[in-house]
Amino acid sequence: MSRDWESVFSTWSQGPGNTEQERAENAERQIRQAIQASSKLQNRNIRVFTQGSYRNRVNVRQDSDVDIGVLCFDAYFSDYSDDNVKAELKKYTTDSIYTYATFKNEVEEALVARFGRASVTRSSKSFDIKENSYRVESDVAVFFEHRRYTSVSHYHSGVEMIPDDFSPPRVRNWPDQHYTNGVSRNDTTSRRYKRVVRILKKLSNEMSEKGIKSAKDTPSFLTECLVFNASNTCFNQSSYKSMVRAVLAELFNNTINDEKCSEWGEVSELKYLFRGSQPWTRQSAHQFLSDAWDYIGYS
Repeated sequence: MSRDWESVFSTWSQGPGNTEQERAENAERQIRQAIQASSKLQNRNIRVFTQGSYRNRVNVRQDSDVDIGVLCFDAYFSDYSDDNVKAELKKYTTDSIYTYATFKNEVEEALVARFGRASVTRSSKSFDIKENSYRVESDVAVFFEHRRYTSVSHYHSGVEMIPDDFSPPRVRNWPDQHYTNGVSRNDTTSRRYKRVVRILKKLSNEMSEKGIKSAKDTPSFLTECLVFNASNTCFNQSSYKSMVRAVLAELFNNTINDEKCSEWGEVSELKYLFRGSQPWTRQSAHQFLSDAWDYIGYS
């Protein structure tokens, strides 16, 4: 008997339940309290926020942990559109004596003081906070503000970290722009964009469990960005099965070569999807889309 994909997709499209969301919010609240209780951090300009799939409301059950950002604005990393902008801004700025390494160490001290050494594990890019019945497991990433200057008077504000092992040397992301653009796209597609993202994330997880390599190699973040680059007409379908079919077909056809997708961006629209030092390639994304089409059994 063939699988009832419409019923499956309808279930997979649903957002997180209230209990799951409450546990994520509790994790964010407790980490904020840990920062506020630190004598070294309580007077600094720090923002604690949920990021990633939980914040963007595209998390699925396999997204067992919530990503929390701890962002300090007292110092920042900068990037300049040209040397003239850089030279002009250098007249008004000085190097901070407060370093990123010091900030990360102080955040670790605050987390250990709150949750205990046994519950806090430091990795190169983040701290893992073990879950309990009250909160979900948390990955806590520590950032300085990143400023991408487009002129002397204007910049895009993002986040930047330096991994402990310097591999890669810097990580720069744009969580606020990602969130805003995702909400906007969801609105223009009658709330179907995020539903399709959840469906394809669940599909990828199931394919991965079945040993399909392209699914194992496709991060959930990439899945979200691929769906973001599908045209609005793909979401104007009468069923989930036909909607997913339209999205997969268009994305497959547009990733056959570089020509049609070279300008694609991440959801933030401040970083190219298939250029630079991304941990995936256009070819790997194309293979996943092909395998997903075959897995569902579209003809």
